[in-house]
Amino acid sequence: MTITLERHEAVAVVTIDRPDKLNSLTLAMYQQLGDALIEVHADPAIAVAVLTGRGGRAFCVGADLTESIPALAEGRFDISEWDHAHQKHVQQRKPIIAAINGLCLGGGFEIMLSTDIRIASTTAEFGLPEVGIGVVPAGGTLVRLTRQIPYAWAMQLMLGGDRISADTALRFGLLNDVVPADALLDTAMTWAVRLTQNSGTAMAVVKEAVQYLADLPSDQAFRYEALLGQKAFTSADAREGLSAFYARRRPNFPSRTYPEPSSS
Repeated sequence: MTITLERHEAVAVVTIDRPDKLNSLTLAMYQQLGDALIEVHADPAIAVAVLTGRGGRAFCVGADLTESIPALAEGRFDISEWDHAHQKHVQQRKPIIAAINGLCLGGGFEIMLSTDIRIASTTAEFGLPEVGIGVVPAGGTLVRLTRQIPYAWAMQLMLGGDRISADTALRFGLLNDVVPADALLDTAMTWAVRLTQNSGTAMAVVKEAVQYLADLPSDQAFRYEALLGQKAFTSADAREGLSAFYARRRPNFPSRTYPEPSSS
């Protein structure tokens, strides 16, 4: 009944580990998940994180309702305490890859929306059932979903509360790829290792830009984009990247404070 963080060279694998309860999150586990994501951000030896759930039945089905709903209804708990787990109001600058095995419902769906690249198994199912029990997906979904996929599909998911298959989620634009269950983690790790070879500075600037530019008026956004671009173009990584390009060699980015990935 915990959240684990394991390091595989420069890749952190964060696992929701409560398979007997479909990886539903207790209040303590929400705190642990937030702490793990903060550790990913703060540790210079970590370049990328893969987030997954233990077992094949579920990625995460959200909060343990037997604990969280009474706590919320009785005023013993503020939903904003889940913000770090949902990556709200945080400055996560490293790529987070979701490896989605099985059910991805409610808060699990919301956690998925906070990630950058999403790989699902063919057996995965997705849904936001909150309206059926009189609540709403307020773990970032009310903000994020219509910004990530077309309005009509977003409203279908939030108002209808029905489950969709992995193939439908891919068609909706929620996923990057759907793979057989036995290839899921390997595929996610392949993505992760590939990203460790990129400039950490450039990836951080991309994430900062995506997080902050979308809601600005165009003129203001273009000015801020120029500032972010200047930060990247004048970085030590950019100087090394250009030198490597002209020398026809692999760059050794200064931001990469971890060893080259092994060939295995």
